[in-house]
Amino acid sequence: MKELLVRTISGAVLVAVIVACVLVSSWTFWALALLIVAIGTFEMSRLMHVKSWWQLMLGEVLTVGTYAYVTLGMLSEMPFSNLALLLPLLPFLFALFSTTTDFKTIASFNFGSIVLLSLPCILMVWMHEVFTPKMLLLVFVVLWANDTFAYLTGRLLGKHKLFERISPGKTIEGSIGGLVLTLAGMVIFSYCVDWLPLKTAIGIGLIAVIFGTLGDLCESMLKRQAGVKDSGKLIPGHGGVLDRFDSVLFAVPFVFVFLFFV
Repeated sequence: MKELLVRTISGAVLVAVIVACVLVSSWTFWALALLIVAIGTFEMSRLMHVKSWWQLMLGEVLTVGTYAYVTLGMLSEMPFSNLALLLPLLPFLFALFSTTTDFKTIASFNFGSIVLLSLPCILMVWMHEVFTPKMLLLVFVVLWANDTFAYLTGRLLGKHKLFERISPGKTIEGSIGGLVLTLAGMVIFSYCVDWLPLKTAIGIGLIAVIFGTLGDLCESMLKRQAGVKDSGKLIPGHGGVLDRFDSVLFAVPFVFVFLFFV
């Protein structure tokens, strides 16, 4: 009971912080995303068994520097497009000048941190600017709703495991229930507001739920490979940054592409 109370309170505080950072200004959300990148990179090093502080600092410089350079270019109207040409090379350059002989590990850590942390957070800042804060907040709400509906449906009806070797707690029934109920909520919400067309609402809901679930499974795979239960202990009852933001980090790039073309 105490654990459930702690989890509920910390979850409510986290939701309040995210909502406030998204709605207050571009810079408050920029700061939140910066923390996600920095802390997430630290947790990623743990999952990938990067033990040297020198290697970790190289990874932090790469991921945080990439995020900060590109997003400050967006918010301050500075040129930043040339950075895209460097991204595929940087992880290997960092591995070359690292003190380890395990180049594969350090290159994988750096490249994974860019792909899973820096780039999604860059796209979230871009979405905040281009598609308005409420559209970005909607993605968070969709994923929160899906988590809740999937959990409740799974507890009531779950019998068949979705991906037992990776995440034994997830069921097919829970995943389907989360998707159906979330889409139903998006349809209702679309009719209640004048800024979200029905096809856009369904597209966001479908893409966010599917890829958010895949992101959760991918993070579970990394944790299982690393032999840990949680990526960190920052958020009481919830684990680390990767545990709480894995779904949104994986889903945002696909939602962004959908919105860009729609």
